[in-house]
Amino acid sequence: QVDLVESGGGSVQAGGSLEISCVASIYTYQNYAMAWFRQAPGKEREGVAAITPGGGTTQYTDSVRGRFTISRNNVNNTLYLRMNSLKPEDTAMYYCAAGTGWLDLRADAYKYWGQGTQVTVSS
Repeated sequence: QVDLVESGGGSVQAGGSLEISCVASIYTYQNYAMAWFRQAPGKEREGVAAITPGGGTTQYTDSVRGRFTISRNNVNNTLYLRMNSLKPEDTAMYYCAAGTGWLDLRADAYKYWGQGTQVTVSS
């Protein structure tokens, strides 16, 4: 049984910051690539950021590069997404995902998914 539980979402004004996290109940967490995805109402799920199993390499979608930072702690099985300079268009449900690939922002590369945490940015 694999569970991914996100937390830390909330409401923030444009220009503000927020950090969301995801705790993974995976025995071999350090062997999994992890990623954050988001989905806004009426839109497709979008890959936001990904990180390799060891945490040494990251990838971002263009719209968040320079504003968001993905990181992980392989001791406490936690994935983080630090979001700075938030914009109203960042409003979405954010999901963490785990997969046995390498570095990918495609949803079909990930096997396990959390239930999501809502991030709302007001103008």
